[in-house]
Amino acid sequence: MQDPNEDTEWNDILRKKGILPPKETPKEDEEEEQLFQQQSVVKTYESMSLEELEENEDEFSEDDEAAIEMYRQKRLSEWKANQVKNVFGELNEISGQDYINEVNKAGDGIWVILHLYKQGIPLCTLINQHLCALARKFPQTKFLKSISTTCIPNYPDRNLPTVFVYRNGEMKAQFIGALVFGGMNLKVNELEWKLSESGAIKTDLEENPHKQIQDKLMTSIRCSATTKHDSDDSDGD
Repeated sequence: MQDPNEDTEWNDILRKKGILPPKETPKEDEEEEQLFQQQSVVKTYESMSLEELEENEDEFSEDDEAAIEMYRQKRLSEWKANQVKNVFGELNEISGQDYINEVNKAGDGIWVILHLYKQGIPLCTLINQHLCALARKFPQTKFLKSISTTCIPNYPDRNLPTVFVYRNGEMKAQFIGALVFGGMNLKVNELEWKLSESGAIKTDLEENPHKQIQDKLMTSIRCSATTKHDSDDSDGD
């Protein structure tokens, strides 16, 4: 007798005409099909966003709930951390009235860099330009600027430019006067290194770029001195 479940062209014709019943699906095939459907309906939670987790939470089994909740909390913490890290990103102007909220109440663990300046002082203008670039590079740090006398009444111009570094409302570093910054030759990477030493930013520079300039200058001086000494010896001969 012919097996009605046998895969033959004749059996397919008889099934289409209703003479033979539909082909029975083996139990193993049924289980594989169910597993495939479950996998296609439920996306692996590790690759889901917080919104997708909420939309599909009814689809998960009870065994997955604990792991999913842990993963949800992890993703939420990461999201909050990223929000904090990317909340700044520019150099903002403040007045003396803004000082308490913007500096003292900046938030737990937030580093604040405040530049006191005055218009018409070239080095102040240069530092503001450098701080704009650094604010974009280090968006997790709050960069602020304020006209000196607006922030601190009667603040002497001889102390400008001045940069204060704060964390949790406490001053961690201060840079006062043109000599501290090296004058108009100040490069953005030199300012970056100086601020990184206070802890306000995490630089990827491996060493002080100003030291490289000093080393080159000393090498040049030594070479010039050697050349002059050789020249004097030649004249003596």
